[in-house]
Amino acid sequence: MQLQAAISAFLQHAAHEAGLGNATLDAYRRDLARFGQWCDGQKKSNPAAIDVHDIRAFAASEHRRGLSPRSIQRRLSALRRFFRFLRRESVISDDPTRGVRAPKARRRLPEVLDVDQVLALLDIPGDDDLAQRDRAMLELFYASGLRVSELATLTWDRLDMNEGLVRVLGKGQRERMVPVGRHALKALKQWRNTHAAVAGIEQPRIFTSLKGRPLGVRAIQKRVAYWSDRQGLDQRVHPHQLRHSFASHILESSGDLRAVQELLGHANLSTTQIYTHLDFQHLAKVYDQTHPRAKKKG
Repeated sequence: MQLQAAISAFLQHAAHEAGLGNATLDAYRRDLARFGQWCDGQKKSNPAAIDVHDIRAFAASEHRRGLSPRSIQRRLSALRRFFRFLRRESVISDDPTRGVRAPKARRRLPEVLDVDQVLALLDIPGDDDLAQRDRAMLELFYASGLRVSELATLTWDRLDMNEGLVRVLGKGQRERMVPVGRHALKALKQWRNTHAAVAGIEQPRIFTSLKGRPLGVRAIQKRVAYWSDRQGLDQRVHPHQLRHSFASHILESSGDLRAVQELLGHANLSTTQIYTHLDFQHLAKVYDQTHPRAKKKG
């Protein structure tokens, strides 16, 4: 089997059998296409002829092209999954990615809004249809910590207004139940009445245009950015900042990392632990401002 055919077979398997999300599939497609281009330049068209030295040389070439350590990590992750698939299918006998270590990337702390900034953002004026929809959208982002892709695909049947819960289908098709705060519920109830009039009761998606078409991820991002400008925030806000703020504010108040993991839908606790660094930064700032021995002389 030639390399390009092997890549196509893997992507087909990933799309139909592995249950991966669209964003992950798109990333694999881009990473493997780049690897295929590199192999073409090296005259490597047979997967069985690729060895560990080739994988290291590819990673080094990506580094020379200016790719960040995090991007190279992602490239190597795609290659590991690809070659494991080929080994299971008996296309190759040895996995050339085994033993190849990715460069270490500095872990970036997520940007969060403080409580006053969030409240300013959510204080959307007006009662027209657009304001009702956007108020419900932003309130739900912050109340439940949803990813933008989760909010974009959310349907009314997944929202339990009586119990104040939303059933979210997250990454890897993992489902979780997340509480919806009273402010978000109030905004959603108001929008539901308007939504039925502008989109019709047959439209299952919660967030649509005023013509009834479902809002995509990019459209939602633009509305969040619009309101961050309109409400006078000193930065342009993106939806993931509301998710980060949701997690950080809960952890800051409760200290319960496991609960935050469940609410965010993280498969691994290590992913959630980044918020402990944010919490520590907050505590360190409070310490510096209040402890007698930490105060700096004016």
